[in-house]
Amino acid sequence: MTSDDESLVARKQDIRAAAQAARREQPDKVGLSKLIVSPLTQLPVYQEAACVMWYIDVRSEVRTRHALPLAIDSGKRIVVPFCLDGELELFRLESMDELAEGMYEILEPREELRDLVSKRVRSNDLDVVLVPGVAFGRHGGRVGHGKGYYDKLLGNVRSDTRLIGLAFECQMVDAVPVQTHDIRMDMVVTEDHVYPGIGRRS
Repeated sequence: MTSDDESLVARKQDIRAAAQAARREQPDKVGLSKLIVSPLTQLPVYQEAACVMWYIDVRSEVRTRHALPLAIDSGKRIVVPFCLDGELELFRLESMDELAEGMYEILEPREELRDLVSKRVRSNDLDVVLVPGVAFGRHGGRVGHGKGYYDKLLGNVRSDTRLIGLAFECQMVDAVPVQTHDIRMDMVVTEDHVYPGIGRRS
């Protein structure tokens, strides 16, 4: 790793630590999450999508689980991810009863349903992906937890699949340092703004 790479990684770590702290301390996460998710679902890009991947919130992320029942009832094909052997797998969600608390009390698809053919979804089926993050730049850069799960998945979606980050305003920074494997969001939605991205890859 070059000194430039080391500097970039250090800057990301600083941004990650500050944003994680701000997100943990953010009051009224449930109320603000509704102010994020409600206008998100009215965006034309969401309205026109046939297949949407939602993440299921964990810890201090923007809350999404309250919106999943309506999303399921909307007639869209709703997909949620789960982690298997270091990779994100995709599951078609048709009822909240198909979810159960797994390790670390994370809500995820029931194990007995995951291998059903009717539940399998390919990454190139996705029209819109809703993406969590620790921090986002105002032009679509993203800092995750550093494990690369979402970068791997997002690197395999179609070029016209729209990537939308969900964040509290306290997670936004002017710019995120990006590496060659980093993938930018097409937009980031907070309780105050919809930030347009400037391109899929750095």
